[in-house]
Amino acid sequence: MGTTGSGLEKRIVVFGGDGVGPDVMHEALRVLEAVGSSAGHTFTFDQRQLGGCAIDAYGTALRSEDIEAAWEADAVLLGAVGGPQWDDPNVKVRPEQGLLGIRKALGLFANLRPVVANEALLDASPLKADRVRGTDLLVVRELTGGLYFGRPSRRWRERRGRAAVDTLVYREHEVRRVAELAFQLAQQRKQHVTSVDKSNVLSSSRLWREIVNEVAEGYPDIRLEHMLVDAMTMKLIQQPSGYDVIVTENMFGDILTDEASVLGGSIGLLPSASLGTVATNGRRPGLYEPIHGSAPDIAGQGIANPAGMILSAALMLRLSFGMGREAAEIEQAVERVVTEGTRTRDLGGDATTSSFGDAVIAAL
Repeated sequence: MGTTGSGLEKRIVVFGGDGVGPDVMHEALRVLEAVGSSAGHTFTFDQRQLGGCAIDAYGTALRSEDIEAAWEADAVLLGAVGGPQWDDPNVKVRPEQGLLGIRKALGLFANLRPVVANEALLDASPLKADRVRGTDLLVVRELTGGLYFGRPSRRWRERRGRAAVDTLVYREHEVRRVAELAFQLAQQRKQHVTSVDKSNVLSSSRLWREIVNEVAEGYPDIRLEHMLVDAMTMKLIQQPSGYDVIVTENMFGDILTDEASVLGGSIGLLPSASLGTVATNGRRPGLYEPIHGSAPDIAGQGIANPAGMILSAALMLRLSFGMGREAAEIEQAVERVVTEGTRTRDLGGDATTSSFGDAVIAAL
């Protein structure tokens, strides 16, 4: 399916994923169709499977032909992956392999997660309203290095019992490219970068800090500060409005962004973008997904919050398609809908997944 018009033409590979993934994806595609129709753009949606649903259908979490389709597309949208039926740690094929596989195959080295505190939802945060007010930050997480991809990674049994090892490796080019992106993004925002590491303990973090300092020399207009990850976990709660762009390595970013998600009132509100290197033809691979999980306990019930998926689609319009005006229209529509009281169960309301989508489309 797709939209029709005389503007730009874009092909989007759509992985609905597992659990509530297809539920929230449906609403995001409806919003994109509405925006495309209004602006005269053509969006073509190529729907495919990744994660647990792909395991059930094909015996693998991600097929090579789906990787190829994603490469050829203008962007990729992803719902969520995983569920209890695929959670056996002893099986060789797991849904998360599809997610890690698509990131690696597309060279998606940076994950961007914006966190903005909506004034109307300050009371939904577990923190006091005056502490959250004014929060507008962007976490840039390195996505293809670190512990999640280091080798060796294995388990074994020795005389005194079981043992396991994971390897944390970072190379200069991996750190430099994500740091460059963070500084470039800060130039468009509040010109402040906070680099998070554990340099008092880890050699990889000392290399990280050294390279970030080198990159900073090329951005004299940007204020740089360094923060140890344990201190950052406290500062995110104590003074979240004091930060702009936070750049960090893979595992630290994974943890910090889940912590930051509560600042906005619900993890269901937060979008993300995973970006690769700009190719010679000017195209940058991009995959867009909400940061929430598959929530299998509410899948198919029509009560999941689609805001994170809808806002991820807006990020796609801005970062991959250069449609800043259309992206802003979606973001403003979501904010207006929530402010005026249309809220799903996670935000204390009774709106359904589809009625929330209806309200966003009406607000456009």
